Order: sequence, then structure tokens, then C-alpha cells
Amino acid sequence: MIQITLPDGSKRDFQSGSTPMDVAISISEGFARNVISAKFNNKTVETTTPLLENGNLTLYTFNEPEGKKAFWHSSAHVLAQSITSFYPNVKLTIGPAIDHGFYYDVDLGKDVISEKDFQTIENKFLELARGKHEFRMREVSKADALTKYREEGNQYKVELIENLTDGDITFCDHSDFTDLCRGGHIPNTGLIKAVKVMSAAGAYWRGDEKNNQLTRIYGVSYPKQKMLTEYLELLEEAKKRDHRKLGKELELFAFSAKVGQGLPLWLPKGAALRDRLEQFLKKAQKKAGYEMVITPHIGQKELYVTSGHYEKYGADSFQPIHTPKEGEEFLLKPMNCPHHCEIYNVKPYSYKELPKRFAEFGTVYRYEQSGELHGLTRVRGFTQDDAHIFCTPDQLDEEFKNVIDLVLYVFKSLSFENFTAQVSLRDPENKEKYIGSDENWKKAEDAILSATKEKGLDYVVEYGEAAFYGPKLDFMVKDALGRSWQLGTIQVDYNLPERFDLQYKGADNQLHRPVMIHRAPFGSMERFIAVLLEHTAGKFPLWLTPEQVIILPISQKYQKYAEKVLHLLENSEIRALVDDRNEKTGRKIRDAELNKIPFMVIVGEQEEQDGTVSIRKQGEGDQGTISISEFISLLHTEINSTLEQF
Repeated sequence: MIQITLPDGSKRDFQSGSTPMDVAISISEGFARNVISAKFNNKTVETTTPLLENGNLTLYTFNEPEGKKAFWHSSAHVLAQSITSFYPNVKLTIGPAIDHGFYYDVDLGKDVISEKDFQTIENKFLELARGKHEFRMREVSKADALTKYREEGNQYKVELIENLTDGDITFCDHSDFTDLCRGGHIPNTGLIKAVKVMSAAGAYWRGDEKNNQLTRIYGVSYPKQKMLTEYLELLEEAKKRDHRKLGKELELFAFSAKVGQGLPLWLPKGAALRDRLEQFLKKAQKKAGYEMVITPHIGQKELYVTSGHYEKYGADSFQPIHTPKEGEEFLLKPMNCPHHCEIYNVKPYSYKELPKRFAEFGTVYRYEQSGELHGLTRVRGFTQDDAHIFCTPDQLDEEFKNVIDLVLYVFKSLSFENFTAQVSLRDPENKEKYIGSDENWKKAEDAILSATKEKGLDYVVEYGEAAFYGPKLDFMVKDALGRSWQLGTIQVDYNLPERFDLQYKGADNQLHRPVMIHRAPFGSMERFIAVLLEHTAGKFPLWLTPEQVIILPISQKYQKYAEKVLHLLENSEIRALVDDRNEKTGRKIRDAELNKIPFMVIVGEQEEQDGTVSIRKQGEGDQGTISISEFISLLHTEINSTLEQF
């Protein structure tokens, strides 16, 4: 007999060789029908895998991320089978699950798959799925695996297998289809009831531009047709909210081929929006005791060698900048933190002067392949709302919790009410990816977990997601469409203070090492604005929007009164403008609606006589006629209701 421990802590005895599905059936047959994947002793297994020892078992349905992963990975196998039925000479490479759906990279040779082929592939996919073919794993020797794929002329699978260890190689079979695979599948293909081939794009083998270009086929699948329909409707709404589309319509930002890919140009309205966000955060930071600093966009190579960034980013970053002086080498800065360490090092500090909180809206640069670039969410140059806190170990807990409060204030003021926290720790099985001692990592990880628990945050722990120099607390925000985005981040770092030999004089008159907190509530201005655009569909909170009011005189005769209203609004710190075009009022209203200006003020003969304004609200229509002072009061009330005090 073996003892199986379930997530709720309950223990059950089973015959050795029982499967996760046997365990599921013992709980409830109804529950078992929905179980599609499992994890045993922290290893993903099949629902049919024999369990031969005591251990912890977690069963997953499609409702859990792990269940979706197994579902979509299994779907990738069926997609590959469908493609091979039409393109028998295709060379398969890899087909993983992704955040939403899956893809398979294939080498089609001279053949092409385009949108006109998608329906045919979908039909074949569903035909194969209806066969209810079981997914079965089997071990294969390295020699046999290499023989199979060499005979097929598939150099991609050969390369993968050559890098694997004999004894760790498995094939997955379903129907008459076999693929190299590590595992993690649903019980059978019949669970897949709906599928949509989403797109086909180019992708380099192993992401290297020097390698062959493959075709990447993206798809998504569901256990119910209704779920697919709902997802496709969500995508249609997402298209309307695409920040690239809205950014162009609202004249916020642009890109130029001459300037370069991934380098956004901020237009006047976009620059005003950014400035509002910066001023909003600067005001809160000032109250919280931060000091603003400014650092250069470049630094000597040695700076980044010291910090460890050169080792981590050097090969994949921009080429060095050489000056006329022999041997002098600079790099575009990938992070602001090394510069801030050097600011700390300018003068000695005592424990009485700590913490020091240095903040900067600092632009950093990282090379991204052109295929990875996407609007403002993935760029080559971006500005971080960066700050670094240098404190004593005794101050760490309070400082970390204060940063959490600042992040929550930012989210609340921008209507991001739905979020979870992710505690990102290092991979205990792959410590060479990180710098620093085990002792320092433990202290940093314990500090984050303690503060997160004390603040009562809804959080999950993810291993392997830490920064190379320390663990972090990431905030995963859900937008209006239910999509999750990583925005704010807080990191604890014992390593950079060691690398830069940072010190302070303690109460014992001895030199000690400060602890460093990295934090960015927005994350980056570019990414944050992109997410905010899609979350609000361009309808920003009134306090933030670049143009709060547009005044529409019904004819040129009322231009002077319109300007009088403008001055009164501006004197009350309301951002307004006058539409003085020689256009009909209906056209002006329509254009204001399209530009998502929150309030329209219409003025004519009656309004001029009475000293009033007729109000329209964006998306809501006519709001009646009121005095200018009442209108100003209304605006201030709405601004104050959405902008919390820090």
C-alpha cells in the first residue's frame, strides 16, 4: 500500500500502482470526469501514471492553469498530427502550451500555410479529436530516438535528442501519431471539443536569427464550444482596445522606421499623459521621503561588470560604444541600479541617516529581436519609475511594507482593483543562474514572504522567476477583459551592496552593509500606459486625462465667451481647450467623442446671456445646463473621488 496526501492535507491509502485517475474516482466520479492532469511530488505526471510510493498528489481540471497547460500542450500534438496529414514532408520541431493556447513550429520546406488553410486544419483536428485517442508515454533509448528522426531527416528533433540524457527520453503516442515529448497530457483527445487556428507567423529555430526560419502555427482549444465562442468575443473586444490602435487614434505615441524599431516617439498628448503620471507618483514619493536623482543613459563597461549585468545582458544586449580613446568602452544602461549604487557611494553614511531613497524616471535599453517587439509592451528603450532604497537590516521590513502601500495607492488611483501578488523566488535546482550566497538569498526571500503575509496580500509563490540578484514581489493586475499583466515590482537585494562595497557606520561604530530594495510601482512607463489604455479603452480617469474639457461654440459669434469659459476653467486648474473650427456643432461633438474627451461644454446665445454652460459627458450625452462655477465644482468633485490621497 502507498499513502497519498491531497492538497487539503487529507491522506488516503491505495494499492501500489494506482493512478491519479484512480485517486480522482475515489473522491467523486463527477470530479474524475473533469480531471485532466496531475502533479505528484512536484512533478507533472499523466493521469494514467502508476504511483509507486508515498507522496503529495494534486489533481487539475481545466479551471486551473496547470490543467489548461496540459490541455493546450495535448492540443499541440493533435495540431501537429493534423498538419502532417496534409503536409507529409513537414518537419516538426516543438509545440508548447503558452499563456493562452499553444503553437507548433514546423519546417514546411517549400510549402506554405496561410489563413485560407486554417478551416481545413481545424476540421481535420476535430475529426482526429473525436477518435478519443489516449495519450500514452513510453521511454525510448537515445539510440532508437536518434535513429527514428535521422531516418525521417528531421534535424531539429535530432538536435533536441542529442542534448538529452539516455534514460530521460520519452515519446508520446496517440492514434497513429508519435512525438518526442516530456509529458503532461490529458487522458484522451476526445476531451477537446473546440479549436481555432489563430495565426501563422515566421519564427527562427530556437529563437536565433542565424538559424532556419520556421512557420509557427498558433491555436487555441477548449473542452466546450461555448468557451471558445466567449474567448473569440473577448478577442474582438481586445482588438477595439488595442493600445496601438488607440495610441494612434488619440495621438499619444508613434513609431518611425527612421528612428528605429522598438523606440517610441511620444507626441504632445502622450507626453502630457506621461507627465501627469510622473507628477502623480513624484508627489506621493516626496511624501514618502524619496529624493529624485538623474543618471546618464550610458556607463562604462566596468560598471556593469561589477553589478553582474554585463554577464547577464552582455551577449544579448546592444554592442559596446567605443570612444576615440583606446580601450574605453561604454554600454547603454540596461538597469538604473548600478548608477544609484554609485550615488550612494558618493559620501559615507551613518545608520542615523538611513534609509536613503533615491528615485528616478530613468530610461534603459535592452535589445529585443524585431519579432518580439509589440507596441509599447515590448520595446528596446523604456523608462522605469525606478527607485532604490538603502536601509539597515532592521529597517527592511517596514520599508518593504511602505513600498507595498505605495504600489496599492497607485493601483487604486488608476482603477486596477483586481490583482494578485506573485512572490518570485530563485530556482533551488538551478542556482548558477543567480548571484550571491545562499545565506543572503534566504534572508531576502524570508523578508519578502514575511511582509507579504503581514500585509494580507493574495499571493502565489513561483520558483525560478526571481531576478538574478534577488527575489521579488510582482503584482499581477487583471484588466477589464480579465487578462493578467505584470506591472509593479519590489525586489530585495543583499548582493549589489556587496558588489559595490556599500557601507554605513552602525551604532557600534563599525562598518556594516546596507540592504537594497529595488521598486517600480508602474514597472515601466511604456508598458503601464499600454495596459492602462487597454484597461480603460482610452477613457482615462478625469484627473489623468490630458484634455479634460473641450468647449464647443455653436458659431464664431460666441468665440469670446468660449475663451472666457476657457480662462475660468484654466484658472481653476482644469485642462481645457476650445474647438474653434468652422464646423457644425454635431461634427464637433462627434469628434470630441472619438477623441474620448470626458466633458464637452456647448456655448451659444442663451449660455452667454445667462453665464452658463451646456454640458455633455463622453458616452453619456446631455447633462443639462449649469453655471460655470457649478461645473468647476462638479469637475473637482469627480477628480477628488477618483484620486486618493497618499
